[in-house]
Amino acid sequence: MTQELMECGSDFHRRGWSLGTSSNYSVVIERDPLTLLMTGSGFDKGRLRPEQFVMVDEQARLLSPGPLKPSAEALLHTVLARYGAGAVLHTHSVAATVLSEHFLKDGGLRIAGYEMLKGLAGITTHEAEAWIEIYPNTQDIAALATVIEARLQNAANPLRHGFLMAGHGLYTWGCDIAAARRQVEVLEFLFEVVTQKRLLSGAF
Repeated sequence: MTQELMECGSDFHRRGWSLGTSSNYSVVIERDPLTLLMTGSGFDKGRLRPEQFVMVDEQARLLSPGPLKPSAEALLHTVLARYGAGAVLHTHSVAATVLSEHFLKDGGLRIAGYEMLKGLAGITTHEAEAWIEIYPNTQDIAALATVIEARLQNAANPLRHGFLMAGHGLYTWGCDIAAARRQVEVLEFLFEVVTQKRLLSGAF
């Protein structure tokens, strides 16, 4: 699993989605008790090494003492894992950053009619839409995690596919690393399409 996350980092860095020390990734190692393997804070995601990962519990606390720290956003990973995510991937692309700021006032970004939507979990036709919620960027990750948990608990209309933090980036997830990686690729493609279309139409 460490190798798979390292490969995500290398690939996402090459595509411009995880530059510098931005982004964080995690995968569930055990469900009971909940244990996550995740990237340590402050490392270049394009050049990750095995020793740059940490193990955290359900409350995002380190399971082994040492010099490394989990990301300040680790609670977002653990709350998503508690509600079924097997892996969580967070990227910082230009398109996601721009769109998340532009559409923050609307509370989200609606994407409809594209064939690539069929790459998202649960969507089987291009005649569908994805609503990607957008939340203000914050240093109070515990408060945001509470908001995300409430959305995940909404049985009638649960949070799906991913969410954006304004001026920050994308969080998405899947049953495993491969599924989460597919969601990143599909959503980042769609963000690029929306951005380019709006630029061509003069909508920005």
